Amino acid sequence: MSRAFVKEADANTSGEELPERPQSPHPNYVTPTGLSKLQAQLAELQVQRQEQMAHPDGILAEEHLKPLERDIRYFQERIERAIVIDLAAQPRDKVAFGAVVTTVDDDDQKRRFAIVGEDEADPAAGKISWVSPLAAALVGASVGDTVVWKRPGGDRNLEITAIRY
Repeated sequence: MSRAFVKEADANTSGEELPERPQSPHPNYVTPTGLSKLQAQLAELQVQRQEQMAHPDGILAEEHLKPLERDIRYFQERIERAIVIDLAAQPRDKVAFGAVVTTVDDDDQKRRFAIVGEDEADPAAGKISWVSPLAAALVGASVGDTVVWKRPGGDRNLEITAIRY
């Protein structure tokens, strides 16, 4: 395309501005491991930013910098807002943040859930966010208690068989 058909303003912009990544409205409770993971993610993004800034093609580097800068701001805020929970201070007889809870349901299916911060949650690995409905059902329960896990596929009764931190 001929330069005659490119507006000067278009030539000086490199795409649209990216919206900021939304922050959770909840307190950012984290396990010590969760905080370490956030810090590692931030460090990796900062390395990527340095690599992009050293790139010889300035326009290409600028396009790659925008999402990196946005993600760096996101992780910096997550770390600044982090409230590290001392797992040693959690009650041993009740489910609370940081607990690894073993349950059995009405079909004798055993499950293990770790209640962690939002950033650390990985349901496939059994790590559930402390703000999830399942965590809300489990928190405060003791070994031997039965809680109701409200699921879209139907409610399920879970008996707490073990709690550890």
